[in-house]
Amino acid sequence: MTERYEVVVVGGGTAGLSAALVLGRARRSVLVIDTGKPRNAPAAHMQGYLSRDGMSPMEFLAVGREEIARYGVELVRDRAVDVAKDADGEFDVTLEGGRTVHGRRLVVATGLADELPKVPGVAERFGRDVLHCPYCHGWEVRDQAFGVLATTPMGVHQALMVSQWSKDVTLFLHTVAEDELADEDLRRLAAAGVDVVPGEVAGLVVDDDRLTGIRLADGTTHERSVLFVAPRAIPRTGLLERLGAELQETPFGTYAVVDPTGLTSVPGVWAAGNAIGFGEQVVNAASGGYRAGATINGELLFTDLDAAVRA
Repeated sequence: MTERYEVVVVGGGTAGLSAALVLGRARRSVLVIDTGKPRNAPAAHMQGYLSRDGMSPMEFLAVGREEIARYGVELVRDRAVDVAKDADGEFDVTLEGGRTVHGRRLVVATGLADELPKVPGVAERFGRDVLHCPYCHGWEVRDQAFGVLATTPMGVHQALMVSQWSKDVTLFLHTVAEDELADEDLRRLAAAGVDVVPGEVAGLVVDDDRLTGIRLADGTTHERSVLFVAPRAIPRTGLLERLGAELQETPFGTYAVVDPTGLTSVPGVWAAGNAIGFGEQVVNAASGGYRAGATINGELLFTDLDAAVRA
C-alpha cells in the first residue's frame, strides 16, 4: 500500500529540513527521505551562518532533525530512485528499500556531489587542509602558505580570491598550460602577489598528519600548509530529469530552472539548496527551503479552498 503525504521532501540536508520545518509547523503531513550523507560531511565546521558560525555541520543537521520531529514530520533513511507524476498532478516516489510513497507536492533538495581532482592525497585531506571555499574556511587558515591547484583556467579566479586571506599564495598550474592564461589574468596575479608554478602536481607532502608541501611530477617540492582545489560539481538531477523539469547549463554544472520561490517548470515540484546552484551555502539553502515550504503551504491551502467552493 502506498503511504500518502501532503508533501514529500527528497533530501534531508539544510534545504530539505528547512522546508520540512515550515511545513510541519503549518500542520502538513510531511515525509523527508534522506540518505544521511550530506555534502559538507568532511568539514569540521560551517561558517557565515549568523548565530551558528563555527558549528559542526553534522551537529547542525542533528538539531534540525530533532526540530522537525517535534511537528510530526517523518524522516526515513533511504534513497529515492524514481518518481512519476500521476493523472492528478501528484507524485509517486519509489525508494531503494522498496517502498512507494505519494505526495501531493514534491520538494527536491538532493544537492550535488563534489568530484575532486585525482591527485594522490587530495581526497583524504579534503575538508581539513585541502579546501575549496575561502568563505567557508579562509578565516581559519588566514596568513598561512596557500597553494591553489588549477584544473582549468578558472583556477586563476580562485587564486585571486584566496589572496584576500593570505599574501603568500602559489598557483600550481597542474594540467593548465601557461599559454591558456589571459594577459589580464597574468597582470592580476602579479598585482595580487600570486606566484605561478607550471608543471603537473604529483601529490601532497604530509608530515605528522599535516600538509607541509606540494610535490610536482619533476620531483621538486614547494612548502605549503593549505591547498585550495576546485571540485567538479555533479548536481543530483536524476529525479528532476525523470519529471521533465527544465535544466540550465552553468559553468558549475547543470541545475534546475526555478522561480524565486523554488518552483521548477513542473507544476507541484520545488527545488532548493545545491539542487538549484553551486553557490547555495548553508544559510542560502535554509532560506530557499523556507521559501519553498511557505509557498507550498499557501498553494495547497488555496487549492483545497477553491475545490471546496466548486463543490
